[in-house]
Amino acid sequence: MPPDEVFIGSIDQGTTSTRFFIYDSAARPVGSHQIEFTQFYPQSGWVEHDPMEILESVRLCIAKAVDKATADGHNVDSGLKAIGLTNQRETTVIWSKSTGCPLYNAIVWMDVRTSSLCRKLEKELPGGKTHFLETCGLPISTYFSALKVLWLLDNVDAVKEAVKKGDALFGTIDTWLIWNLTGGKENGLHVTDVSNASRTMLMNLKTLDWDATILDTLGIPAEILPKIVSNAEIIGNISKGWPTPGIPIAGCLGDQHAAMVGQGCRKGGAKSTFGTGAFILLNTGEEIVKSNHGLLSTLAYKLGPKAPTNYALEGSIAIAGAAVQWLRDSLGIIKSASEIEELALQVDTCGGVYFVPAFNGLFAPWWRDDARGVLIGITRFTNKSHIARAVLESMCFQVKDVLDSMHKDVGDKGEAKNDKGEFLLRVDGGATVNNLLMQIQADLIGKPVARPADIETTARGAAYAAGLAIGIWTEKDIFSSGEEMDKPTIFRPIVDQEVRKKKVDSWCKAVSRTFDLADLSL
Repeated sequence: MPPDEVFIGSIDQGTTSTRFFIYDSAARPVGSHQIEFTQFYPQSGWVEHDPMEILESVRLCIAKAVDKATADGHNVDSGLKAIGLTNQRETTVIWSKSTGCPLYNAIVWMDVRTSSLCRKLEKELPGGKTHFLETCGLPISTYFSALKVLWLLDNVDAVKEAVKKGDALFGTIDTWLIWNLTGGKENGLHVTDVSNASRTMLMNLKTLDWDATILDTLGIPAEILPKIVSNAEIIGNISKGWPTPGIPIAGCLGDQHAAMVGQGCRKGGAKSTFGTGAFILLNTGEEIVKSNHGLLSTLAYKLGPKAPTNYALEGSIAIAGAAVQWLRDSLGIIKSASEIEELALQVDTCGGVYFVPAFNGLFAPWWRDDARGVLIGITRFTNKSHIARAVLESMCFQVKDVLDSMHKDVGDKGEAKNDKGEFLLRVDGGATVNNLLMQIQADLIGKPVARPADIETTARGAAYAAGLAIGIWTEKDIFSSGEEMDKPTIFRPIVDQEVRKKKVDSWCKAVSRTFDLADLSL
């Protein structure tokens, strides 16, 4: 291993906050900073971010983290060798090449304003929702970037005009950040990586390039799209005016793909990241596995221009930790997210209450943009502790739905086992500090859940990719670390099968009640 004075930085740009981590050569964090930014909800079902506010949050996080690490005696100025980047996926930005200014707010991944556009395409195209599935692995859905681009092209005059003039650039958040970090309107690099590109609905999963047929069908001009690169290679250097000028950006992955690297998920390995949403990915190796049970075929990672491409099955859940924020910010049942565990522990069960957080529809495996949230089973016995526990259970039920679909698609042979012959669900993300949540998850899936000592595997995965690109780590270093799981805490199921089945049956009934509740005139 390299000497201790070597450091790798990691920008983790999420849905509700931005963070910057600094790791030493043993992948231990030595400094970090986090900043939350504004969520905009212009209409029901619409979610937006200010791209300039995100940019400033990145600038401040880098500066503050470097200051903290330096204050703790780490010589970051001379020791920082590369920076990795990971980001919220599918969130869409179109900006002016000449001014560097966004032409509209970023449309966030969970935004459902394109529902009517999705239904229109489903009616017009052969195969309906699955028209592009063979090529890009994704169904027609409000979730993916392509539909957001179409909405901007159809509804924002500034975007239309910029496209006509050849002045428009499209990108997901990684592209927006890299363009600005490497010089912006002066000489910024317009690139994305294969994992983020795979979430646009525009990339061919086999060729790893933009698909001309899809672009032509949707009417999206190829000239606004960025160049696609691998997850681990030197992309470009950070420009003057930023806190770490001259440092190479050497890794880039969408957040869920970064977590797979951070968790050391080789073929057959599965992880679930609990953040604003929850995202479960199963590495299927170099094979693209088509799901017959509501999952997505996507990229896992490609760790270098000449490295093999690993694919994955993914189940995306729109609302996980965001439901806890809803309890805090909208209902006032808790004052901080950390209070939910204590409140939920005041009762042994949910008292027959089930909560389905279909605030903006349901993603995998249901794919119902007409669904809306329900809280059912309420009686005079119900109190806020039952509701808090039902919110925690809702995350775990959704993860179980996805894991069940994965098992149907790949069977036992597609799942990696430990030396005890057990399938372990690896978990990460901020919500996993909640021990009750982890125990509920193990109980509902009937399998062990493994939580690593360092739950920030998304940021660490981006750092690993950057360090791999410049020779700080090897793949063996990265994946052997993941296999050991950093001395994980293991949660094992303690409820019997009969209780589990009864609860799951009730959950499925609750999910069915959410369908056709949306105002689809949006």
